[in-house]
Amino acid sequence: MTASSTTKRSTHCSYRSAPITSPTRMRPAISWADLRNAEVGVWGLGVEGEASIRMLRTLGARVVLVDDAKPTYEDAEVLAIDHGGLEALLRCHAVVKSPGISRYLPAAAALDAAGVPVLGGLGLWLQGAPIERVVAVTGTKGKSTTSAMLGHLLDGLGFPTFVGGNIGRPPYDPARTAGAPEPRYWVIETSSYQATDVAVSPPIVAVTSLHPDHLDWHRSVEGYYRDKLSLCTQPGARLTIASSTSPALVERASLLGPQVEWVSPDPTRRTDWHRTLGVRGDHNLDNAEIAYRCLRALGLDPDPDSLAEAARGFPGLEHRLQTVRTIGEVEFVDDSLSTNVLPTVRAIDAFAAQRTAVILGGFDRGIDYHSLGEALATREAPLLVLTIPASGDRIRRELADAVLPSAVEVRAADDLDAAVRAAYAWAAPRGVVLLSPAAPSFGTYLDYRQRAAAFVAAIDRYCVAAPG
Repeated sequence: MTASSTTKRSTHCSYRSAPITSPTRMRPAISWADLRNAEVGVWGLGVEGEASIRMLRTLGARVVLVDDAKPTYEDAEVLAIDHGGLEALLRCHAVVKSPGISRYLPAAAALDAAGVPVLGGLGLWLQGAPIERVVAVTGTKGKSTTSAMLGHLLDGLGFPTFVGGNIGRPPYDPARTAGAPEPRYWVIETSSYQATDVAVSPPIVAVTSLHPDHLDWHRSVEGYYRDKLSLCTQPGARLTIASSTSPALVERASLLGPQVEWVSPDPTRRTDWHRTLGVRGDHNLDNAEIAYRCLRALGLDPDPDSLAEAARGFPGLEHRLQTVRTIGEVEFVDDSLSTNVLPTVRAIDAFAAQRTAVILGGFDRGIDYHSLGEALATREAPLLVLTIPASGDRIRRELADAVLPSAVEVRAADDLDAAVRAAYAWAAPRGVVLLSPAAPSFGTYLDYRQRAAAFVAAIDRYCVAAPG
């Protein structure tokens, strides 16, 4: 048997830059069980690809591996897509594709044209899942936190719950199911990439926000919006719980399925259970309210005391407004997961009344930063913006187009270490140093985790005592 392959988030495919029109074929209604003993290609070697390999092996499938970055996987040969890989996939009964590989690549179109189903692991799982007990959570930002909140509340109410998908493990991974009890509920965080390969939806879909993102994968803003929200209109979808605080989402209400329940939180009305969650920022009140509405949609209506007790001990997410050090009265906050403007604006707003130094910049993927300048125009508490390469110069130029108040100062720093030193010197004796880059980590770091680790290392290296 040819061994398996795994999923890699993006991007070394030589076809990537070629234009292609939107796929028009309906996604086939195929489940994992339908691939038993078949010859199946796994296109992409990453987290989901490895899970797909394990799943296919349990089904006795013959697995063909294709990935542009890895020549071998375990004891098996791996083909590059343009060095025999596409030809090998065309001979398969079906292909399970990594979410990071765009549906709009010519290679995907060639497989479609040849009648070879191009599938996603999540879509395969949903075809055979206990669908009435599944909640899908999507959105440009906020989906990870909302998924984690919902899972925490369900667990706290006594219902064993699996939280996974785009966050954590794929629900179909045999490594997850080995020796584990069957969950009562499934909370599946779903990315726009994954949604594009789904042919059936859970009855409840939550959408936390909608803003431009991943334009290289989806080829346009409207393509991204369409693909992201397709989860709301697939067969099986009954209710979409959506945030009314996202203008783009409200404008596209027609894409949200047969019934929409809008969530409009009031930041002045924090109840006991919101306080028990202990999360920062008004945007997290929005996320918490969406999680609560999902509970109600599942038919659960806990009394206030039970809800507050269930919320207790919520750990939050690593690298999302996470306090990593406190030195004297200076708090250092890791928000390395913020890779575009919206979450960074929310992070800065979470410290609206505090003296704050924020570190911005990273891989330059062409994000428009003018909206950041607009958001800072009403800032009253002192704010130092420190920009680092590669996007730092452009961030400063676009902020210069805004009318910023005297409370906001913008400076350049050579790198993250220099930014941490300058931020600490400015924020002391009592203030906040916030890493919220509004940019991906590519080029300098392997991922946002390594960037966060570099932030902590710089704190430990340069900020062990009072500045001066």
